[in-house]
Amino acid sequence: TDRKKLHTAPVGQVFRLRPFHVLVATGGGYAGYRKYEDYKLEQLEKRGIEVPVKLASEWEVALYKSVPTRLLSRAWGRLNQVELPTWLRKPVYSLYIWTFGVNMKEAAVEDLHHYRNLSEFFRRKLKPQVRPVCCVHSVISPSDGKILNFGQVKNCEVEQVKGVTYSLESFLGPRISTEEMHFSQAPPGNSFQQQLVTKEGNELYHCVIYLAPGDYHCFHSPTDWTVSHRRHFPGSLMSVNPGVARWIKELFCHNERVVLTGDWKHGFFSLTAVGATNVGSIRIYFDQDLHTNSPSYSKGSYNDFSFTSNNKEGIPMRKGEHLGEFNLGSTIVLIFEAPKDFKFNLKAGQKIRFGEALGSL
Repeated sequence: TDRKKLHTAPVGQVFRLRPFHVLVATGGGYAGYRKYEDYKLEQLEKRGIEVPVKLASEWEVALYKSVPTRLLSRAWGRLNQVELPTWLRKPVYSLYIWTFGVNMKEAAVEDLHHYRNLSEFFRRKLKPQVRPVCCVHSVISPSDGKILNFGQVKNCEVEQVKGVTYSLESFLGPRISTEEMHFSQAPPGNSFQQQLVTKEGNELYHCVIYLAPGDYHCFHSPTDWTVSHRRHFPGSLMSVNPGVARWIKELFCHNERVVLTGDWKHGFFSLTAVGATNVGSIRIYFDQDLHTNSPSYSKGSYNDFSFTSNNKEGIPMRKGEHLGEFNLGSTIVLIFEAPKDFKFNLKAGQKIRFGEALGSL
């Protein structure tokens, strides 16, 4: 007969799987399943149906963490820096614009051929007139995004979304030494929250802003303040979209983040940039020593950098001034003290743009 011979390898050799491959396949499949669940929750919310909170168990969080999101984020970052041929730029960017609803009429450069790679397109600048900075209110939104939560900090716990909290001390890390701050400290015997409140009659407030992939990716100073300290927490790079934030308790404490702390006219003020999947790169313009998403790190570690050394008084920032950027969407968390009559001008879930008012006295 003219039949061809079929050569076969031993079954064990063909299906030889390594632990890494199993983790990637299992974790990746589970991450995909969670994405589908998040989509269903979003559809229910759009119909006005309140969804009960269902937190992930420890094994679910561990399984999600098994996905090599840090490695994938570094690979994604390198891919974004590959220069695209001129003829390919418009089709690629147009697909992204259509998928995520990007408004290119606000971009400083609307011509898609101008952006050599995806990284430049993600970090596009806006026309100055499209984001006027509110001069009336004391605190403005540092970025475009969606308000996930806001209000007073209570019992050393902060809400990342309604009903799901995280520890204030775990998120910010141990209290910074007195020498690095410009104002007096509360007695060390008080709770962590009380130690942050430096003026009698003040309260501690928080606000969480989620930046979607289609949003403007730069962030700005939310008020007039002085940055005296930076703390960088290496960590996971799990998704921070509202569905995952509702599912994983202390999500923001698991993820890589950069905490900037200092003071404003009412006392303590902090801004934290939280990393996420494909957002391993967090850049602070005045901090050239900051390097995020390194290949290796010690679990639970963090590194500090002071801007008040060598007789410096910190980094003064004006309201609306450029502060930093993400390479894709992510989350900004503000934690600050203010007098008891401070009021937020917000609604949970609302869209907000950089320069619009968050609250005032």
